[in-house]
Amino acid sequence: MATQATPCEPRGDRPKECCGLFGVWGDPDAARHAYFGLYALQHRGQEAAGIAASDGHAIRCHKGPGLVSQVFADRTTFDALPGSAAIGHDRYSTTGASNVRNAQPILIEYKRGQLAAAHNGNFVNSADLRRHMEETGSIFQTTTDTEVVLHLLARSRQPTLPDAIDESLRQVVGAYSLLFLSPEMLVAVRDPFGWRPLCVGRLGDATVVASESCAMHILEAEYERSLDPGEVLIIDRAGVRSRHLPAAPRRAACIFEFIYFARPDSRIFGEKADKIRRRFGRQLAKEHPVDADIVIAVPDSANTSALGYAEAAGRRFEIGLIRNHYVGRTFISPDQHERDIDVRVKFNPVAGVLKGQRVVVVEDSIVRGTTLRKLIRLMREAGAAEVHVRVASPPVRHPCFYGIDMSTRDELIASSHTVEAIREFIGADSLAYLSVEAMLNVVPDPQDMCTACFTGDYPTDVPGDFHKEQFERARRAGADR
Repeated sequence: MATQATPCEPRGDRPKECCGLFGVWGDPDAARHAYFGLYALQHRGQEAAGIAASDGHAIRCHKGPGLVSQVFADRTTFDALPGSAAIGHDRYSTTGASNVRNAQPILIEYKRGQLAAAHNGNFVNSADLRRHMEETGSIFQTTTDTEVVLHLLARSRQPTLPDAIDESLRQVVGAYSLLFLSPEMLVAVRDPFGWRPLCVGRLGDATVVASESCAMHILEAEYERSLDPGEVLIIDRAGVRSRHLPAAPRRAACIFEFIYFARPDSRIFGEKADKIRRRFGRQLAKEHPVDADIVIAVPDSANTSALGYAEAAGRRFEIGLIRNHYVGRTFISPDQHERDIDVRVKFNPVAGVLKGQRVVVVEDSIVRGTTLRKLIRLMREAGAAEVHVRVASPPVRHPCFYGIDMSTRDELIASSHTVEAIREFIGADSLAYLSVEAMLNVVPDPQDMCTACFTGDYPTDVPGDFHKEQFERARRAGADR
């Protein structure tokens, strides 16, 4: 018997992903190019941004809290970031507090000189590594697991930076795409499981690397390929070359990148996100048809799946919800008696479209259910006769330890409630999810996808105290903000 559905504490009802990365080598305007690359990747992180640039002799870094446009509002900042190589980072915190100290790239001075690093992902064994290093005398300046790798690098006795990176990353377990910048070299790495996306392209004679291809499009750079899982891409004056870390037991590309994180115009894992999302929508319509008049999306991430659903169902696609794209992360929630206004600020129902209609609402995923509950209430107030929810992914029942902000079961409504209980909680006339089988049927190489948040099939061992220790450290560090 399902437990009584009760609302979770409203932390937002979208999964959040760790970060966006961009790097460029061989262009005299490298820092400015990194700025535009990060701008295109803003959807991957809105808490902080930063750029480190090298002129071949020294690395200089500028970073801070806020959006890319806020951190680099003074364009003279680029004058202080000279050089033909740069790496940039958009941050959303999943490990380490949302603290300005944790903004990236992290720039250090060590025995080899300067080194800057930027990271997307989570190491599941970072707490153990950090504890051991603290006990043996290491001093940490941030609460990020990125700094753990930098300590490993500083301890390495390998003769070259690529060798030291190789040795250090053999000691960590988990999801990562990493960029390292020394005065003479840029190194891009994708973990052996291949959880997080990372691609490479060309901008004239320069080489660019990015989390998603949309960051190349904005610069009119040419996308070349996705980095292989475990690939270490080394870029310096001698050219571009690759080496590989030891292979993982399996591949585990995060399927949530296709479901939600990637921009629909991006190519990730070698595939177009838009194409995969349309397939999700078509499969959802085949699995869970409903007698309705119109199909709408919860904008913007569900738009493409909703188009696929409408096409397969033979129903008219309409714009039934308008999203306010100018709501910044600094918006302050109102008092409890006005708790719905946060959703009203972000979304507005189109009464002329919804009134008297039987509506299919397509959503990409449901994590906590609180936002969708409020949206359905707004749609009914706007006159919708029926509201049927179709979700273009399976129920999220298990925590993610690899870079998505879903690290405890308590925040996942589907971990403790049946589909019927969730339907009752959100107030829909019907609710149905895409099955795991149908989801995997539409992605290439389904055996190479990580579906742990849906199935509980984790590709690595996860320490039992992982999320407890992770969030306790973040809570303590958050007091410094």
